Amino acid sequence: MPIPVILDCDPGTDDAVAIMLALASPELTVLAITVAGGNVGLNSTLPNTLALTALANSTVPVHAGADRPLIGQFVSEPRVHGADGLGGVVLPPGGSPTPGLAADVIRRILRDAAEPVTLIGIGPATNLALALTTEPTLTTKVKQIVLMSGAWAEGNVTPAAEFNAWSDPEGLAILLACGRPVVFATLELTAQALTTPARIATWRTRGNGRCLRAICDIQSTVPLSPRFSSLGAPLHDPCAVAWLIRPELFTARDCSVRMDLGPGPSRGRTLIDRWNRTGDPLNATVLETVDAVGLFELLGERLALLP
Repeated sequence: MPIPVILDCDPGTDDAVAIMLALASPELTVLAITVAGGNVGLNSTLPNTLALTALANSTVPVHAGADRPLIGQFVSEPRVHGADGLGGVVLPPGGSPTPGLAADVIRRILRDAAEPVTLIGIGPATNLALALTTEPTLTTKVKQIVLMSGAWAEGNVTPAAEFNAWSDPEGLAILLACGRPVVFATLELTAQALTTPARIATWRTRGNGRCLRAICDIQSTVPLSPRFSSLGAPLHDPCAVAWLIRPELFTARDCSVRMDLGPGPSRGRTLIDRWNRTGDPLNATVLETVDAVGLFELLGERLALLP
């Protein structure tokens, strides 16, 4: 049976691929897409989401959410995603968001769900944290929380922190403390999934659908990372969605994960104890390896199914 999911995002070039993968995959039933600021401001992430779902002929409701984290403000990352979040690739405009604030909608869906719902978070954790904090009894209706977030070693926005975790570490701490299974696709995992010019060229051979073309164009704008000898750029967010669809592509380890919430240079760091040095309860599953060839094959296959 398809897995019922809510997809929480902040598009973002890699979010665009993750959204298309979720919409093209019969393994998932996307109940709603909720949007926060993050990679760029909500004034861009929301119309980006609406444009992407319209391009895919999707009727999944899209809801506006948080325009700031629980503490402070979101800080955009235009060096990777461009000023508009999609690398300057102009898509036909989508419609209007469905009425209802993201946190309220998440609570309503959980309250009414006939079976537990999986929450997928590929941006700052704000919307999900607000929903579960304001009605904590609804955690019984959450099957699991699957996140692209965190790192066990070096960060990508500071030496200590990964961007999504750093953007709202208090929100992420709330999810870790809610008592439901949490799965992390970290920077170490996504570093194994490099989008290269050759892989984009292979995707283009899959067909001429408008969604496939748009995703290839968007990914072609992402700078090749000096961290990986400029061979490619990590494709972060689709890894979280792909794990639900093809878990056999991944290996994983149960770990203790805590957040650094202090005001100093380590703020936003995910303290991932992969070797059980602390003896703390194992509160998360950390994805450790991915079959990159299989992942990009899956992505190309699903993108080609869209209009």
